[in-house]
Amino acid sequence: MRTPHDELRAGLRETAEAYEPDRARILARVERGMAAATEEKRPRRRAARPPLLGWMRVAGATAAVSGILAMGGYALASVVKSNETPADPTVSVSPLPTPSPDATSRAPIQPAPEPSGDNTPIEKPTSTPTPTPTPKASNTAPAPAAKGTEDGPLWSDGSVDPHSNDFWAQSNVTIKTSEELSALTVELKVADTGGVTSAGAWRSAPEDDFTLTVAEKDGFLVYTWVLKDGHTVWPGEWVFAGQYDHTRGGRDAKDDSYTVTAKTKAAGEQLAVKGDFAGQDDDDEGDS
Repeated sequence: MRTPHDELRAGLRETAEAYEPDRARILARVERGMAAATEEKRPRRRAARPPLLGWMRVAGATAAVSGILAMGGYALASVVKSNETPADPTVSVSPLPTPSPDATSRAPIQPAPEPSGDNTPIEKPTSTPTPTPTPKASNTAPAPAAKGTEDGPLWSDGSVDPHSNDFWAQSNVTIKTSEELSALTVELKVADTGGVTSAGAWRSAPEDDFTLTVAEKDGFLVYTWVLKDGHTVWPGEWVFAGQYDHTRGGRDAKDDSYTVTAKTKAAGEQLAVKGDFAGQDDDDEGDS
């Protein structure tokens, strides 16, 4: 179905093809214009500008004729070209110019290296390891190998408090020292014989002088007392006790143990003692 636009285009094309300029008529008009210019030239010789005006008229007429001829040819070419143009022409956009390196302040991005065929992994730069800060000195004495319950001026003993019952118990670590101590650590390990949970702890030494931690580790309830920096333990007898609940019935303490490490203030001597607790069989033999 032809649209009005197609009909208009076809009519313009037919008109443009049928148009034939009348060259004789155009040339005759040009000659008449030149003759008129000649006639005007005779009576006006005194004037300086009329000849120029006459030639301007001739040039204008010539330009008009040329313009008419050019417009006719342009109209014909436009109609022909319109028929050759597709109905939905696409508009092409020229690509943006590539900026030169001087047009930006950024450094050019280097292309990534192509992987090699031998699949060798690319080594990454290793960072310099951060040095480990030196730990501050503390009053926790190094743990030398303990050989028994007595080491020089330090003596120890472990026992279950006689006030323990079928649901609750207390284990005591008693130490004696004949010298002032600048470092002391007492560790009490209570085996989990069933339902063993911490119920508290205490010590006969000043409470503010020690740091206490309680933790469950490898089947034991572990109490640890550590003497704080700047504090000392005077010569004498001291008790460190851990309290705990357990399942109903008499509890056997044969797997419980303790260790004590210390350092004398005067000579800086390292000390260590260890021991265990009497079991039910040992108690029965003691009572018989």
